[in-house]
Amino acid sequence: MKRLYAIALLLASPFAAAGEFVDLRDAPAVGGDAAAGSAKVMVCVACHGPSGNAVVPAFPALAGQHAGYLYQSLAGFRRRADPASPMTAQVQTLSDQDLRDIAAYFAAQRRTAPIATATANAPGARLFRDGDPVRGIVPCQGCHGLDAQGHPQRMQAARYDYYPALAGQQSDYLVARLRHYRDSALADTSNARIMQGIAHNLDDTAIVDLAAWLATTPR
Repeated sequence: MKRLYAIALLLASPFAAAGEFVDLRDAPAVGGDAAAGSAKVMVCVACHGPSGNAVVPAFPALAGQHAGYLYQSLAGFRRRADPASPMTAQVQTLSDQDLRDIAAYFAAQRRTAPIATATANAPGARLFRDGDPVRGIVPCQGCHGLDAQGHPQRMQAARYDYYPALAGQQSDYLVARLRHYRDSALADTSNARIMQGIAHNLDDTAIVDLAAWLATTPR
């Protein structure tokens, strides 16, 4: 019954009606070529660094991220063609295979180790691990793994590669993304729809606490 209700919600989405909604529950493996991708990332490195370790806190680190998540993110920028996004112009001339190869390249890179050390009892660690039933906050580890490395079943099913690893990600970027999920009406993938529901109960303090802990957790 719950699955049927979820499907009904997805089909009711304006993006589904417009052919813009992407259901990632049965998504295949990306299958990109990291070696080919290395020759296609010149436009990416100005913001994200040669190996995907961005220096500017507002830009996400791409190194070591799952290829499925990276590919779908890139495809989403091209699909939405949002004129306000600086990514739109970067992806419009890239083919689908280009996106897959770029995703594979950055997934194969090593994430820079955090400068600070994660604390097991930090507020963000507790929220990530246990959630907060009083505030209606569910544990993040269910989809992103106990150590924020990605979904625990991603090696068994390709669709779980579309759940990002959050460990070692830039805290400013994480804050912005969580606020976007909480405050924006845009949700053009099934995973984004999940995050909308989860972020709905996150106040700014919870968001900052989560981002601070994740940024200090090694990838």
